[in-house]
Amino acid sequence: MTPTERLLALLDHLGIASAHVATQMPGDIAGLASAHADRLAGIVCCVPTRLDAASFGGVADRLLMIAGAGGLTAETTARAAERLPGARRLALEGYDAPGWADVVADRRDELVAGMRGFIDAVEAAGRRATAPAIATASGAHAGITYRTHGAGPVLLLLPFFLAPSQWEPALAALAERFTVIVLGGAHLGGVAALEDRARAPSYRAMFRALVDVMAPAPGEAVLDVGCGAGSLDRLLAARLGPATPITAMDTNPFLLREAAALVDAACPGAAIRFTEGDAESLPFDDASFGCAFSVTVLEECDADRAIAEMMRVVKPGGRVGVVVRALDMPQWWHLDLPDDIRRKVTTPPQSVGARGVADRSLYRRMRAAGLRDLTCFPSLVTLDDPSGPIWRYREDHALSLLSPEETTTWRRVRDGAAAEGLLFMAHPMHCAVGVRPA
Repeated sequence: MTPTERLLALLDHLGIASAHVATQMPGDIAGLASAHADRLAGIVCCVPTRLDAASFGGVADRLLMIAGAGGLTAETTARAAERLPGARRLALEGYDAPGWADVVADRRDELVAGMRGFIDAVEAAGRRATAPAIATASGAHAGITYRTHGAGPVLLLLPFFLAPSQWEPALAALAERFTVIVLGGAHLGGVAALEDRARAPSYRAMFRALVDVMAPAPGEAVLDVGCGAGSLDRLLAARLGPATPITAMDTNPFLLREAAALVDAACPGAAIRFTEGDAESLPFDDASFGCAFSVTVLEECDADRAIAEMMRVVKPGGRVGVVVRALDMPQWWHLDLPDDIRRKVTTPPQSVGARGVADRSLYRRMRAAGLRDLTCFPSLVTLDDPSGPIWRYREDHALSLLSPEETTTWRRVRDGAAAEGLLFMAHPMHCAVGVRPA
């Protein structure tokens, strides 16, 4: 089932004819917006880093985009606003909102006020959400979990990508006015994107190469720093078996809960322990692990501190493996595009923290931290499923850069490549493994 089919099934199951919806990842509701607009009363895109405006052209009059005052979300929503006459835009003054921003915790009062004011205006204009016909506090349907709070018109809150607090800081205030239904599960938000990425054969090959170089011995404890949805930990557990204990750590309690549920459902009994912690100050004793690794996390934190911490918690002779996105290298869409379009989409979105690393300086940083015998292997990860959430996440950025005429060209070329069985895109990663000296 597609996300659209799952959301429609959930709305029907709960007896909701029309709902207000808020999400950070517009791709999750793009199908509803374009083909089932009658089910959407008001739409809030909260600090989106990707947004394909074409999917929301028919609902622009009931769309609010909330963005930081600068950075990627400001650029994304400004471009969308040019193509969506009637849509509203709220900028959070003095705030930059990268993809991992904990925006509801950071700017709760402004968000709640902005959302309530917008939805009140939408309802006054005749776009009304209904109350659910079935009063159920929590449950799951069509692969989507849900929790209900409050009473009134329905407001569906879809998961953020990486925000640790998700919508929790705003629930009490929103529930004073709405029936707030918080959605989750493996098919929406960041969890769906992380799971989809981990299914890509080339991504698995990159991770296998990382594990091959780290070469954990049987029974040797392994640490995953920034485990996300636990997708790689399940792959690792299947490869290494129950004799090798895996500690999967993340700063995000929402992702940890989802990761634990996925393990229980997919591989019960796996030797994976999930725990909360910070990459810059790992909650483990010195020399606790034989191997420690981190995949696409050091872009978002103080990378030098995180590398030093991983080296601290592995034993002498232990291995540290790191993978980061390579924003210093072009991404490659295997499409026969005109040169002006190709130039626009070749550069990857520049999303990296002030002290993060997303370039070849990774190798120098690991060496400077004291790691020895470095094995460095840049890798290309390819995606070839245009219906998948991780493809959609990347393509939405490309489409946001194009004019309507260029978008038409893109879709024609993309559909032709898909018909030939030659559609894929590739993006580079910097990968390295080093050894802690004795």
